[in-house]
Order: sequence, then C-alpha cells, then structure tokens
Amino acid sequence: MARLRDPASGCPWDCEQDFASIAPYTIEEAYEVADAIQHGDMDELRDELGDLLFQVVFHARMADEAGAFHFDDVVEAVCDKMIRRHPHVFGDASVADAAAQADAWEATKAREREARRRGGKVSLLDDVPRGMAELQRAIKLQKRAARVGFDWSAPEPVLDKVAEEILEMRDAMQSGNIEEMEDELGDLLFALTNLARQLKIDPAGALRRANAKFELRFRAVEEAAGSQAVLESMSLDEMEALWQRVKRQQREGGKGNI
Repeated sequence: MARLRDPASGCPWDCEQDFASIAPYTIEEAYEVADAIQHGDMDELRDELGDLLFQVVFHARMADEAGAFHFDDVVEAVCDKMIRRHPHVFGDASVADAAAQADAWEATKAREREARRRGGKVSLLDDVPRGMAELQRAIKLQKRAARVGFDWSAPEPVLDKVAEEILEMRDAMQSGNIEEMEDELGDLLFALTNLARQLKIDPAGALRRANAKFELRFRAVEEAAGSQAVLESMSLDEMEALWQRVKRQQREGGKGNI
C-alpha cells in the first residue's frame, strides 16, 4: 500500500484517493463478502475477505500519511475493545448465555458512549453510523429505542402499522405531492423493517433473496421468449403469463420458493 501511494513511483489513481473517495469501495467490498457467504463459495469468500482487508489497509495508510494513526493502532484498538467487551472471557465476569452476553455488550457500549461525551447530553442513538446501509441503520435505531421499552411486544401490531402506512401511502399518491409520497414511502419501509426485526429476519438478506429470485425468473423469461426483440413485442399481459409459466416450472423443478 505504501508503494501504491508513493507520490513519485506509485499508482496515480491510488495517490489521488482520500477517505471519502474510498469509502464507497469499502462498503461495496463488504457487500461482496456477504454475497460470497450467501453463495457458500469459500474460494470467493477468501478473495472477497482479502479485498475487504485491503480497504482497511488503504484507510490505515492514508491515516498514517496524515499522522493520525498507524495500521498497528487499528489492530491494537480492536483487540483492546474485544477484551473490554468480553470480561467473561478475559476477566472474572460470567454470563448465562448468548442473550445475556448481548445485553452485557450493549451495556458496555453505553458506558463507552457516556465516557466519550464527557458529561454532555447522551442519547441512545449516539454512534449509530449515518453511513450505514439504510435498512441496517433502521434496524439499529429500532433496537436502540427498544432498550428502553419503545417497541412492540409482538409482530402482529407491526403488521397493523404496515397496513396503516400503506393507506397513508395511497393517500399521498392520490395527492401527487412528491415530497409527501417520499415521506410516506419512507415510513412504510421503516415499518416493514420493524416487522422484519420482530420476526428476526434480516431485511437486507430478505431483499437479496427477492433480487436473486427476480433475476432467476427474468432470465428464464428472456430465454423462453427466445430473443429481446420478441420480449419487447409482447404485451404486459403476455409477459405476465410467461412469468407465471416460468414460476410454475421452476417450482415444479424443485427450486422451492424460487
């Protein structure tokens, strides 16, 4: 990385980058790790973990150049954090089970937040990163609020909330006001995310499954049509009939819910 960033003999592209320009690649590599895990491909996972590690090295090198911290500092900090947050492993504390450990972990993080604020106003929502993928950030915000009881006790009331938000979305659509529609769509997505959390389903994972399902079916529709020109010449009803036929064939072919 030092060679790549060398102003005299390094790579011009790498030398031009900064934290902000590299951040999107870091996020992208994390998603590619998740994709490799979903496919169960260990060779791909090995490669993608390497790419993700490279992102950490890239950021650490830029920080080193700025005199902020070194790569070793990153490693030391995470080791210290893991020791601090696992007193039942590295100290004398004990926990009954994984759920109890999760509670202890959050309690430790809360103390860390308070220490960082040094007497200032402390919110449960402090340190929920604004740069997170929005579905994951919604889950994080909801979990934080739930720690003081601001939460539903079961999925059914959340489903009622989803139905309520759908009605409000319909009203917004009838108004034709873009800002109102955006607000209501956001509320609907937030409610659906809350439903996923109540059901212990990862909403991003569920959406990945839906994307994969759509891709598989649409590719089969393209194949069944024979050519893009034929597909473009079809009416929507004809394409829907073809979609349903493909869906039926895939299910009969043993692809389960696909």
